[in-house]
Amino acid sequence: MGFELNWLEIWGFITGAVCVGLQVKQNIWNWPIGITNNVLYIVVFFRSGLYADCGLQVVYIIISVYGLWSWRLGGEQHSELKISRVTRAHGIYIALTTAFSVLVIAWLLKTQTNSNVPWGDATTTSLSLAAQYMMSRKILENWFLWNFANVISIALFIYKGLYLTSFLYFVFFVMCVAGFIRWRQELTAPPLAAAAAV
Repeated sequence: MGFELNWLEIWGFITGAVCVGLQVKQNIWNWPIGITNNVLYIVVFFRSGLYADCGLQVVYIIISVYGLWSWRLGGEQHSELKISRVTRAHGIYIALTTAFSVLVIAWLLKTQTNSNVPWGDATTTSLSLAAQYMMSRKILENWFLWNFANVISIALFIYKGLYLTSFLYFVFFVMCVAGFIRWRQELTAPPLAAAAAV
């Protein structure tokens, strides 16, 4: 079982890194590869007792199907979706929903499972759900939430002995920084180009 788990982690590492790399480049193939990654980590997290993270992968699959549609047809008049900034009202809604989700998931983990990291598991799960939703809508600030979740996840996975996965999340952290820089450049490029042309 340990050998199989190691191979699942390796394939999870590969598909996860490819998925985030494609997200940085806004390549729509990130969604099907991400779904493959989610299926692998359903098994990895379940066997490690990270039940909320395991369930999170199932929700990721659902959001990924939506993200695939959204990136391709979710823009104006069913055009390709463009990068945007989060509005104040939307940001408050996401923050409140995420905080409520942490409380509910932590309570469920403490009362319904044998998890010994309910708060860490609940926090990374809730942050990641919010970030994945924001990614599906190409909201620039998704990268901030991902990295908040990544920092907590790295510590959590080291504690659980998932060292390859913790290293993967460090790679994710670096890639998220690159993703934010690249998306912000694209978001600000048209106005700058227009001003230069005048």
